[in-house]
Amino acid sequence: MNEFLIRMKSLLGEEYGQFIKYYEADNFRGLRVNTLKCSADMLKNAIGFPLEQTPFCPDGFYIPKEIEGLGNHPLHHCGAFYIQEPSATSAVEMLGVQKGDRVLDLCAAPGGKSTQIGAKLGGTGLLWSNEIVKSRANILLSNIERMGISNAVVSNVHPDILCSQLSEQFDRVLVDAPCSGEGMFRKNSEAQNEWSEAHVKSCAERQLNILNSAKHALKSGGVMVYSTCTFSQEENEGVITRFLEENPDFTLEDSGVTFGRQTLEYARRIFPMDGGEGHFAARLRKSGELYQNSFFENKNKAESKILDFYDSIFVDRPFGERIEVIKDKVIILPKNFDLPIRNWKSLGVLRAGVILGEIVKNRIEPHHSAFMAAKPEQCVRSVNLDCDSADIKAYLHGEEITVPENLRGYIAVCVNSMTTGYGKASNGRLKNKYPKGLRTLR
Repeated sequence: MNEFLIRMKSLLGEEYGQFIKYYEADNFRGLRVNTLKCSADMLKNAIGFPLEQTPFCPDGFYIPKEIEGLGNHPLHHCGAFYIQEPSATSAVEMLGVQKGDRVLDLCAAPGGKSTQIGAKLGGTGLLWSNEIVKSRANILLSNIERMGISNAVVSNVHPDILCSQLSEQFDRVLVDAPCSGEGMFRKNSEAQNEWSEAHVKSCAERQLNILNSAKHALKSGGVMVYSTCTFSQEENEGVITRFLEENPDFTLEDSGVTFGRQTLEYARRIFPMDGGEGHFAARLRKSGELYQNSFFENKNKAESKILDFYDSIFVDRPFGERIEVIKDKVIILPKNFDLPIRNWKSLGVLRAGVILGEIVKNRIEPHHSAFMAAKPEQCVRSVNLDCDSADIKAYLHGEEITVPENLRGYIAVCVNSMTTGYGKASNGRLKNKYPKGLRTLR
């Protein structure tokens, strides 16, 4: 730790005292509103404590230090917000995602930045989220599902393989690279224990390799953002400088943000005295004209039995009709995705789009994934519960609850007009279908 502080003093000079003052204070804690599910005003009115906006993202807010247990809050279960360190939202703001973009998040777990991208896409374009570590990729998938993102592909594969096989397919690429984690030392003692100058240098080499893989997936004229949650110059300015020297077809460009502080002319640094735990991000542009291409046209038609089931629980087929049956899963693919199934294994695809249902003994059972991606008005039947009610607490615990007698069959369960799951209603009771792995404990 002493070596780290000596390096920080050299980096910050006269500001080192201010850094230590903030470093010894409480951690910054935050959340980001999921605009796929609700607005900031809706969340403010429902959540029960004050929210103060951060400087890094219009949908990012500080959590008061006395608030605990937010992961068990019904509004968290329904995907109304993502608990995210405030400065971690900065990189996606610099990426400048536009509706209709195809975006690759190459090092995506646990999913904070991916779900932020998904919200900005608003159901248009395509989000491809990749994570090389399988256990973390499963956490990423769970968060993509919870936040109701229907146009995402989640994969678990080495960046070299993914980017070479998907050459020049993306308008924007985010590389939130694995790093020495100096910005997380205050909340993660393990990161402190792993730190050394040798580890910093090792991270910098790995980061440069990942960037050199990521460049292949980016279209000519596309934008790539490189980010870390560390302070070291080797992993930040050093990696960007080396990458630009090796890749003259890339330039560093202004992202238009004003948070944090400027470095390398257009890159941004965030320290604790800037309002967050710590982040670095740089926006790069690949030379050439941005063009539209398509490995994404699909004409597959679902059989009538599946469409009848689809229409029995959702209105106007909200996820489109790009339907594939893979083993026992009925999957609705994103509209802008058509990678042949034979290629899924080589790219480690864990899921594409949403799971409409599972085939069980010649019938189809609905899947939690589809309900999470649907708005209440897109469901044929729904029941709306207040986030402070005893009924929603019982539902999230896995219990049966009372519903109106006229509701029968599969129905969406909503919290403050946001879907959080489903159940099967009969005779005024709702049989609980909330996944066991997500249920709360008493």
